[in-house]
Amino acid sequence: MKAPKFILALLAVIFINQTQAQNTFDHSIWDQALLLNVNEEGKVNYNGFMRDSSQLYQYFSQLSANPPKEDWTREEKLAYWINAYNAYTIKLIIDSYPLKSIKDLDNPWGKKFFKINGEWYSLGELEHKILRKFGDPRIHFAINCASFSCPIVWNRAYTAENVNEALDQQTKKFINDPTRNTITDEEVNVSKIFTWYKKDFKVNGGDVKDFINRYALVKIGKQPKKGYKDYDWSLNE
Repeated sequence: MKAPKFILALLAVIFINQTQAQNTFDHSIWDQALLLNVNEEGKVNYNGFMRDSSQLYQYFSQLSANPPKEDWTREEKLAYWINAYNAYTIKLIIDSYPLKSIKDLDNPWGKKFFKINGEWYSLGELEHKILRKFGDPRIHFAINCASFSCPIVWNRAYTAENVNEALDQQTKKFINDPTRNTITDEEVNVSKIFTWYKKDFKVNGGDVKDFINRYALVKIGKQPKKGYKDYDWSLNE
């Protein structure tokens, strides 16, 4: 007896959904490690990450063996690469811990120290050759350079489901954080991220000021004092 067409169609849908589910990367190990070792202010407990290193290295193995596939959604790819950048930054620090600054390390962003799908990568390659290619300047407030003046480490993993909302939240949080940006009616003194990556913030015909004003509680206008803050590279612990 032949199966009715609607049953065959249903089975086909189930098979497709199962195949798509298999392509979705599971970031739960990283999510748990962040919850345990990063507080709400983004301060990192590197000793804690070292104690939990077996789980952390399990996550590195998963990242290495399961790079994004062509049929992944943009959000799945974006979440994967942001998490990879932040996780491997933690690895870079704990591999040489204790230290006072990431800049105490030799060539921290150029050093190829981890593999993904059999290919060696550096943090700089993840940032400049992959993440910035997404054309979304909000990524600068999601990836962390293990330093106090960097955007804070979010203590949750990025996922396809939360990445867009989380990027908005992290961007707004960073821009309105007075320790990283001062924007008052009299003074504008913002992070050097906005000059280092000036081109990235020129989106939809706007400029850096337009981008900041989209998220800032106090808008940049005719303030008489304007400049950039000194960047504090001390470790964010």
